[in-house]
Amino acid sequence: MTLLAAILILAFTGLVAVFTKPRGAAVTAFALVPAALAIWIGSKLMGLAPGEMMTTSHPWFAALGASLDFRLDGFSGLMALLVTGVGALIVVYASGYLKGHPEMGRFLMLLFGFMAAMLGVVVADNIILLFVFWELTGITSYLLIGFEHQKKEARQKALQALLITGTAGLALLAGLVLLGQAAGTWRISEMLATGEVVRDAPLYPAIVILVMLGAMAKSAQVPLHFWLPNAMAAPTPVSAFLHSATMVKAGVFLLALFSPVLSGTTLWHGTLTIAGAVTLLTGALLGLVQTDLKRILAYTTLAVLGVLVMLIGIGTDLALKSMVVFLLGHALYKAALFMVAGTVDHETGTRDVQILGGLRKAMPLTALAAMLAAFSKAGFPPFLGFIGKEYVYKTGTALDSFAPVLVTVALLGNMLLFALALKAGWHPFWSKPQHGLEPVPAHEGPITLWGPPLLLAVAGLVFGLMPGWVSHALVAPAATIITGVPVTTELALWHGLNVPLGLSALTVIGGILVYRSRRLIWRKQERVESVRGPLSVYENLMIQVVATAKAVTRSVQAGALRHYVFVVMASTALLVWWKFGRFGEWPVFGQFGDFDLAPALIGIVVAGSAVVAAVSNSRLNTLLALGALGLGNALLFLYFSAPDLAITQLLVEALTIVLLVLVLHRLPDIKPRASRLMRWRDIGVSVAMGAGVSLLILKATQVQVGEKISTTLSEWSYPLAHGRNVVNVILVDFRALDTFGEIIVLAIAALGVVALLKREPKTAEKEDKS
Repeated sequence: MTLLAAILILAFTGLVAVFTKPRGAAVTAFALVPAALAIWIGSKLMGLAPGEMMTTSHPWFAALGASLDFRLDGFSGLMALLVTGVGALIVVYASGYLKGHPEMGRFLMLLFGFMAAMLGVVVADNIILLFVFWELTGITSYLLIGFEHQKKEARQKALQALLITGTAGLALLAGLVLLGQAAGTWRISEMLATGEVVRDAPLYPAIVILVMLGAMAKSAQVPLHFWLPNAMAAPTPVSAFLHSATMVKAGVFLLALFSPVLSGTTLWHGTLTIAGAVTLLTGALLGLVQTDLKRILAYTTLAVLGVLVMLIGIGTDLALKSMVVFLLGHALYKAALFMVAGTVDHETGTRDVQILGGLRKAMPLTALAAMLAAFSKAGFPPFLGFIGKEYVYKTGTALDSFAPVLVTVALLGNMLLFALALKAGWHPFWSKPQHGLEPVPAHEGPITLWGPPLLLAVAGLVFGLMPGWVSHALVAPAATIITGVPVTTELALWHGLNVPLGLSALTVIGGILVYRSRRLIWRKQERVESVRGPLSVYENLMIQVVATAKAVTRSVQAGALRHYVFVVMASTALLVWWKFGRFGEWPVFGQFGDFDLAPALIGIVVAGSAVVAAVSNSRLNTLLALGALGLGNALLFLYFSAPDLAITQLLVEALTIVLLVLVLHRLPDIKPRASRLMRWRDIGVSVAMGAGVSLLILKATQVQVGEKISTTLSEWSYPLAHGRNVVNVILVDFRALDTFGEIIVLAIAALGVVALLKREPKTAEKEDKS
């Protein structure tokens, strides 16, 4: 099996789901597909040495040299394992969370479609192919966030996420194209060794800014962070998968992937470090005042994304190792906590932490999963989250410059994350409800609701107890790809009494103090959220966009046919004359051969008919003038030995004129409503348009860049198509698909006319009665 086959299998599974509309245990069975792919990817990954990659290429468009290129290395393999492994558990969880939902088939189709797109992002070895999958993740996430489309909030938040990430995606596309040109290759595996060439390129600053903009919007960095908390309008399985383990990490993945190529300058390191630090503090501080479980987790996800981007910005080998450990630990505990939040909501009907409390007796297994995940998130030993936090502190203390600032930011951020971990994973189960409120009735959910989060939470504990294996199998291969040099690192739970351990102790003390002040902090929620920030800028911008669109529509779509014709003709004439005026290359006059009286007279008749049609106030006279014009064209076809075209022109003209006369003969004469100024304006545009088209035709007759196609078609007509009538052969053989398409268009138009004219008897009777 190949990586392309794995992507196609996921997409096909989604199609099977939407057509079969599974229920009950059949939904859970769909989880076997990503689970099997996770096992296959893991087996391939274990067979690769650190720094080694498996590449495959599938021919696509050989004439353009385009192919579908994929690679699997330590970093992409780690991300692929998260996509498929966590994805399998999300499918199981969704089977319980959305049990009995009438649109389960549609949900699975979108979920597997996103899974396929996300897998494509992490294993694509061509930057344009990567961008295609990148945009597919945006489209499928938009549909998943707005899955409950009957709700206005879901539609609005889904559109907001799409606009923010999609608009920034256009910047990313420009950056990737410039990057490919600067590196001299479109293959990522080849591009990773071109760092010096890219950094010396004149467009390096533009490349960095564009790539960072696209990646940072996807990973919700300040000031483009607000879409992530608002995306909590999505069903919980979507939040657990997209907004913790996969999609929001796509931007982090992209920044880390191109780090060997784009790092090494102040622009790269300074921008990412500052953006990550600001996002860390913003997410943690805003999360403190939240009382909704999912929004708490959304803001903590925001903060952790800031940590990851800050570590990439620091850019040392130790920082990049820390980033890999932190990324892995976060994917495990955050997906688990999101699922726990959904289970609590599913079984109690609320996510408000002010109301929730004491659920451990009613929901013991869910409480266990929440506690294990929260401890990993808080950074307690022996969880993987503790190792990740220790490595962040080790990274900060090992810096030569700005170490105090970055350590302070990390310490403050981790204290707040510690408190938020307790608030999200500990408080609903082990604390008492707020004074004066009755306990919320609850009961344990089915295994599909508590099983997946418990597995992920236990994985965080097991990985923490097996740091050597995690280091050898997952962290070192990924860090080797990101740093571009062989990495050997030994993770451990105990490094002795040192500064990072002391900082961890301060984190615990500070986090507990913040957690104990939670009720005082919750009272500030309205005041904090009333502060106008980037969200208000987005909302005002959208209001202005809609107002501008309406104004432009009113001016362009004026409702008058003559206005539309004028705009089209004036624009075309302006472009034609601008072309000749700007670039010259006027046609050469006097090279038209001998004068021929017959076509000249026919041309005069055609021109005169056009003038009569334009100035006549009688509809009948206008129709007759148009008929004469068409007849003149038919005579020109006949004179130049095109009897087929002449007959076609005559038939069309006769039928058109007859039909129009039958329709219009009872209408009154045309009353000119245009002012004198408008009439002179129309005359000027008509003359400019006619003269411009004439110049184009004359120029076309004098330009010959290759062999005449008419000669070639005449030579092919009889030997290849066995037809002596060249026109017929062109229509039914050489341009058969084009002619077939025209027939289809006419058939569709005819069906549309029939549908408009058709009137059901019952409907007509009801309208008559009313």
